[in-house]
Amino acid sequence: MKYPSRIFLTGVPGSRWSGFAQELESQGFDTSDRTPERTYTHNEYSGHVGAYYGTGMEFPAILDTKNLDLPYDGKSKKPKLHKSHEWSLILDDINELYPTAGIILVYRPNDASLMWWLEAGGFKIKYPNYDFYVDEFTMAQHIRKQNQAILKFAHKHKLTWEHHHTHHDVLIAKKFPQEKYEYVN
Repeated sequence: MKYPSRIFLTGVPGSRWSGFAQELESQGFDTSDRTPERTYTHNEYSGHVGAYYGTGMEFPAILDTKNLDLPYDGKSKKPKLHKSHEWSLILDDINELYPTAGIILVYRPNDASLMWWLEAGGFKIKYPNYDFYVDEFTMAQHIRKQNQAILKFAHKHKLTWEHHHTHHDVLIAKKFPQEKYEYVN
């Protein structure tokens, strides 16, 4: 499949979105943002690799092109996948500022997401930095707020949800530009 040159991916902590990101990136994405410092492995099936954007992280969740491209070496013409929990709260801004970009939403129910995040390491996760979420109660509030924003955006744009091929409680919706733009594969 051909992809837009820039895709914004969002999902709540514990939604299994990082695993989905790795599946997607294996289809020919620019992975020059991957470094040993930007890696956390929970088990052979899950973990975090590459740059994550957000409050208190190496790269803030701001929509400045220079900030978005900073983690990459600039040598590849392959699509870039920009990952942030916080994109969920500014999806309309992303849609407006980057009309030729793709947006991918990952949804998993609140309680299942929180439980998986805790099982995967919770606040002991070394990368990315989850200090912003303070404690388990506050994390649960953020998960709820982010999931609500994801569902609201999907509903507003009449996006179709598909079940993940392995994790059937994980739903994925994609919003790619309708017009004919240059896609990179």
